[in-house]
Amino acid sequence: MMRLHSKLGDALFEAKENGEDPFAAIETAIGWESLATSIAHAKELTRPGLEDHLALVSTHFTTLRRYTPAFLAVLDLHAAPAAHDLLAAINVIRTLNSTGARKIPDDAPTSFIRPRWKPLVFTYTGLDRGFYEFCALAELKNALRSGDMWVTGSRQFRDFDDYLLTGAAYTGMKTTGKLPLVTADGNTRYLQDRLALLQERLKEVNKLASRDELPGVLITGKGVRITPLETIVPAHAQPLIDQASAMFPRIRITDLLMEVDSWTGFTRHFTNLKSGQPSKDKQLLLTAILADGINLGLTKMAESCTGVTYAQLDRHQASYIRDETYSAALSELVNTQHVHPFATHWGDGTTSSSDGQRFRAGSKAESTGHVNPKYGAEPGRLIYTHVSDQYSPFHSKLINVGDRDATYVLDGLLYHESDLAIQEHYTDTAGYTDHLFALMHLLGYRFAPRIRNIGDTRLYTPTNDPGHATLTPLIGGTLNTKTITAHWDEILRLAASIKTGTVTASLMMRKLGAYPRQNGLATALRELGRLERTLFLLDWLQDPNLRRKVTAGLNKGEARNTLARAVFFNRLGEIRDRSFEQQRYRASGLNLLTAAIVLWNTVYLDRTITTLNKDENTTDPELLRYLSPLGWEHINLTGDYTWPRANHIKPGKYRPLRRPAKP
Repeated sequence: MMRLHSKLGDALFEAKENGEDPFAAIETAIGWESLATSIAHAKELTRPGLEDHLALVSTHFTTLRRYTPAFLAVLDLHAAPAAHDLLAAINVIRTLNSTGARKIPDDAPTSFIRPRWKPLVFTYTGLDRGFYEFCALAELKNALRSGDMWVTGSRQFRDFDDYLLTGAAYTGMKTTGKLPLVTADGNTRYLQDRLALLQERLKEVNKLASRDELPGVLITGKGVRITPLETIVPAHAQPLIDQASAMFPRIRITDLLMEVDSWTGFTRHFTNLKSGQPSKDKQLLLTAILADGINLGLTKMAESCTGVTYAQLDRHQASYIRDETYSAALSELVNTQHVHPFATHWGDGTTSSSDGQRFRAGSKAESTGHVNPKYGAEPGRLIYTHVSDQYSPFHSKLINVGDRDATYVLDGLLYHESDLAIQEHYTDTAGYTDHLFALMHLLGYRFAPRIRNIGDTRLYTPTNDPGHATLTPLIGGTLNTKTITAHWDEILRLAASIKTGTVTASLMMRKLGAYPRQNGLATALRELGRLERTLFLLDWLQDPNLRRKVTAGLNKGEARNTLARAVFFNRLGEIRDRSFEQQRYRASGLNLLTAAIVLWNTVYLDRTITTLNKDENTTDPELLRYLSPLGWEHINLTGDYTWPRANHIKPGKYRPLRRPAKP
C-alpha cells in the first residue's frame, strides 16, 4: 500500500510540472479502484480505536468465544437496580449464543457501556459484536466484585443483603434501643444533631481563621499551610534514654523467650489440634515459633539448633501452630504488658495506630496482579499491624500489596483478643477513606488519620452557606443529606452487622470500595463519611495537641516496624514461602516475637529506673514517657539457637543490670 501511495505521489507531481490533468494521471498510474481500496485500508489502520490498548483485545475474540457460552450458561445471575441494564445485556449475549445469531440487535441495552468502550462498540454499521461482549464481561466482573450483581449458590459473590443482619434482627435491636452503635435507637435525630454540630464548628473555625487565630495554621486563597511540629522527643530526654538502654542485661533471644514464658505462660495457648492439650516440649515449640519470627524457616532452624530435627519441628508446627493459637498467645503478652505499671507512662491503652510494612516476596508480582502504586511491580507482601499507645502490637494481618490499608483498619480494632479498650485510632493517608470515617464513628471510635497534602482535602457543608468566606478555598461542596436520610437504616444495619460479627469489616470495606458501585448505600455512606471527615479536619486545624498526638502515635508504629525489620533478618528479610498459610505464620511469629521483646524491655526499663532512683540519681517523671521498649541492641538475634535446660532465673528474680554509665 505504501508503494501504491508513493507511485500516486510521483504521478501527481509529474502532472503538476507538465500541466496535465491530475485526474487523468491518477487513472493512468494506479486506477480509481485501486486508490479506493488503499484508502479503505488506511482508514482501518488509522482509526482512533487502535490508539487505545483496549482495541488490542480484538485479537482474543476467538479465544473468548470458546469459553463464554458455557460460562454464561451455568451462572444464575441476579442484579440490583443499578445493574439491571447490564444483566439485560448478558441475557442478549446468551440468546445470541443459543440461537447462533451473530449481529447484536439494534435495541440491545447500551447504558452500561462506559466512554472508554464507546468508540470500539459503536460503529457506523451498528454495535460491534466482539467489543460489545468484551465490554459486558468486563462490567460483569466489576458488578460481581461490588455486589451489584450476584450468583445463586456462590459463597464469594453473594447478594449484598445476604451478608448483613436479617431485617427482623436489625428491627428488633432498633426498637428496643440495643443497637451496638453510637446511636442505640437509630433515631434520625442523631444525624440531625451531627449536622447541627458541623454547622456550628464551621462557623467557629471560620471565625478563628478570619482573625488568623488558628494555632500554626494559615489559610489563604491558595489553600492551607500548617507549621510542622517540633520533634516529639526533646533533646534533654536523650541522656536518660542512652543511660537506660546501656543498663539492659545482654540476652540471647532464646533466653528472652524462655523468661517471658515463665512470666506469662503464653506457650500454654499453643494447644494440640486433636487433643486440645498444650505442648509438653516447650523448647521444641519455641524453636518452631522462633523459626517463624526471625524468618529462618524450619530447615535452617534444624541446622542451627542442636538436638532438633526438621521432622520434629514440622510435626510440632502441624500440631500446635495455627492462626488461633498465635492470636491467643499474642493476647496473653499484650495483656501482661498492658497491666504493667511502667506501661502507663506511655498511655492507658485506649489509643492505637496501624500501618502496613512491606516485605519482599520470592515470586513475580506483575503476573499475579500484586502490584501497588507505591511499591511498583516488585513482588511483596504487606503485614498490617495495630500498635497500642503502650507499644504493644496487638493485631497483625498479612495482606496483598495491592489492597488499600484502610480495608483492614477495623479488623484490628474489632477482632483482636486482648483486653485493650481502644477508643481513638491513628493511620497515615493510605489508612483512610470516607466509608471508613463513617463506620469508625458509628462503631464508637475516634478516627484521626494523618492526611498527606491536607490542603487538597476538601471540607463539606450541610447547606450552601456563604458565611464561610475564609474557609472557601477548602470547601469542596455541600453534603447530600437527603441521600443519608433516605438510607439511614441501611447504613445502621451495615454497621450493626459488622459490630456483631455477622460479617467481617474488611469484606464489607472491599465490597463498598469495589469499582464501580453506584448504589444508594455506598453513596450515602460516603456522604456520611464526608460529614465526619469534615468535623475531624476542623478539629485538626484548630487543635495542635491533636496533631501532636497523632504524630506521636504513628511514630510508635513506625518505630515498632524498625524493630520488626531487625528481627525478620534471615533470607535477606524476604518472605519466600509459597503457601499463603506459611506466609501468615511468618507474620504471626514475627508479631509474637516483637510483643515478647516489648514486654521484656518494659519489665527491665522499670527495674532500670528503680535502680537509678535508688542510686540518688532521681529521674524526672516527665521524661519517662520518652523511653521506649523497642530497643534490640542488647539482644543477640543471630548465631546458634541453643536453649537452656531450664530457666535459671528463679520466680520473682531478674537478671542483674549492667552498671549505669557515669555522666
